Amino acid sequence: MSDTIPRKTDAGLREGVMSGPELAAQAIASIAPSAVIAFTAAAIFLGAGNGTMLAFVLATIVILCVGYIVSVFARKHASAGSLYTYVAQGLGPTGAFAAGVALLIGSWGIAAGSLGGAVSYASDLLQIFGVDATGTVWLIVLTIVIGGLATFFTIKGIRISARVSLVLELVSVAIIIIILLISALAWLGPDAWDPAQFSFEGVPFQGVAAGMVLGILGFVGFSSADALGREARNPHTAIPRAIMWSAVTVGVLYVFAAYTQIAVLGDELGEVASPLQAINDRIGMPVWFAPVLVFGVAASFFAVVVAPLNVVGRIIYVMGKEGIAPESFGRTHETLLTPHRVLLVAGPAAIVLDIILLLLGTHPMDIVVWVDTYGTYGYMVAYSLVAVAGIIYTRRVGMKNTLVWVCAVIAVVAMAWVFFANVWPVPAFPLNVIPYLFVATMLAAFARFWWIKAKRPEVLDRVGKTHIEELTGIG
Repeated sequence: MSDTIPRKTDAGLREGVMSGPELAAQAIASIAPSAVIAFTAAAIFLGAGNGTMLAFVLATIVILCVGYIVSVFARKHASAGSLYTYVAQGLGPTGAFAAGVALLIGSWGIAAGSLGGAVSYASDLLQIFGVDATGTVWLIVLTIVIGGLATFFTIKGIRISARVSLVLELVSVAIIIIILLISALAWLGPDAWDPAQFSFEGVPFQGVAAGMVLGILGFVGFSSADALGREARNPHTAIPRAIMWSAVTVGVLYVFAAYTQIAVLGDELGEVASPLQAINDRIGMPVWFAPVLVFGVAASFFAVVVAPLNVVGRIIYVMGKEGIAPESFGRTHETLLTPHRVLLVAGPAAIVLDIILLLLGTHPMDIVVWVDTYGTYGYMVAYSLVAVAGIIYTRRVGMKNTLVWVCAVIAVVAMAWVFFANVWPVPAFPLNVIPYLFVATMLAAFARFWWIKAKRPEVLDRVGKTHIEELTGIG
């Protein structure tokens, strides 16, 4: 294994090869807007009604606040360590470790959960073509194949995995935009204007607040481009732009999709199992479009398996370089220059978890809900920590931080509300135990931190100091 940087490898990778659009693709693929659109608006509509679009607008504002603070760090510190490295600048080693572990839980949880979604829609697609891919054996085979492909692409290289994610997400988003535009312009026509969604009359604002929970969760992973400091071209400029523009773009898409789904389906939005397929049937799309639509959603779920695994690999790589994680993880493949050791653990672990849940009789879409919820708690903690760290960091270096303060307060309060809304009223099993499973995971990880603090305190001096100019052997 190599700790040196070849200027060009057999894979044709070079330092700083990813452009701004490719970085934005990584962020958008991590969000998987197509997968979110497929079921989130309907879930919000159950409580918010015509305030569903408002819930998405408010969620977008909260995410932009988090994104602004992350961008403040990204303009000064380009690193593969993502929020782990940023939080270290404000909260020191303890805060950095907490953020790193939380982000790892978030990224891996979203990847493992989304694998269930990819399997579910792949099964649906095969059924459309006459293959009865509904049994447990079929679902396990699909899990192994899809999870194996995702792991392969991440090990093969960041450019190929980012481009695969980009192509799949562009295809799925294009398919969904086509059906939404046809619905609004051709099928609804003059009735496309729905003033009730702008009047707020009779809108249950408590439902809107609860809907913001799902809205915020729909952006989880938007800042993943910040883990690509080593691979980015002009990272101090490109990464902040990718983070902010991806959040804005996806926010606009969510608002448009929510508006159109309500305008077409009305009160039925909260009753149908698959809103997009219901719209497809309602407006009379050609028979051939249904499999295209299902493929698009499946592709979106696959993209969000690939993108978070990239983040997992790079964060643990940095932790390994600094000695916080086992140092063997701080090395890369000799020719591909990717953190293959990490990925060969994280990818198969996601596959094994999904197989276990399938053997227990869990529906693949329940895997999405349960495991993604577990991962989301990690993102909430990481986002809250980076918000607090942003205040401390900007004050320490003498930067104007009024806007940072405003954004941090909004972000922390919103994340606290997201957490509260997910634990009270107490949800049904197993969602009621997931918060405690998350806390237990954090405590288990901190056992290593406390051991390092007692036995190898010199390691803590290196935390958060592995920036772009020091990274070696990663492509």
